[in-house]
Amino acid sequence: MTGHSGSGGDVAHVEVTGSGTASAAPDVVRVRAGVQCEADDVSSALADAGSRAQALAQAARDHGVADADLRTTGTGVHPRHDREGVTVVGYTAYQSLSVTVRDPALVGSLVEAFSGAAGNALTIDHIGLELADSAPLLTQAREAAFADALGKAQQYAALAGRTLGKVARLSDVERGGTQPRFAMMAAGKAADLSVELGENSVTATVAVRWEWT
Repeated sequence: MTGHSGSGGDVAHVEVTGSGTASAAPDVVRVRAGVQCEADDVSSALADAGSRAQALAQAARDHGVADADLRTTGTGVHPRHDREGVTVVGYTAYQSLSVTVRDPALVGSLVEAFSGAAGNALTIDHIGLELADSAPLLTQAREAAFADALGKAQQYAALAGRTLGKVARLSDVERGGTQPRFAMMAAGKAADLSVELGENSVTATVAVRWEWT
């Protein structure tokens, strides 16, 4: 908090910062899944990876995932060497897929379907919980931040025997991104996957200057 009595052309004012946080349960899950397939030759490794990746995509579609929410994020192949790192003993092909799940309740069954489609070649690199639209949450956080600043300014005005006037200046001090709070538990098989949604939160901080008399 800063205060100024004012003299000459200066206007007496009080300036405070306020912060506010708003939270909501996430409604979108981002899954990064993929396959890694080994074979003696490049062609066989790529064919196996491609087939299993197609099966992953189809499993996602069977769970209501739209084509627009499916995206191939990487594909490739590299040689595997013996322990000495000299002789090529085979090839490993990989393909990765980004899946946006708009019904968080389906994540467990979707991962189970992925396991059935890809078998031991399946990889799950990330499961993230997000908000499809964080703008309403940010609006709430800003409103809470301003209310916090106003409460402080009113308290300081009362303590100083002053009366608050109009807002002379307002600025965002910082804007916190959406911060997820969730837990994921995986047991011995995909069917046991449990995703606790928790909440995503957004924090806003503002600096507000009021004139006072």
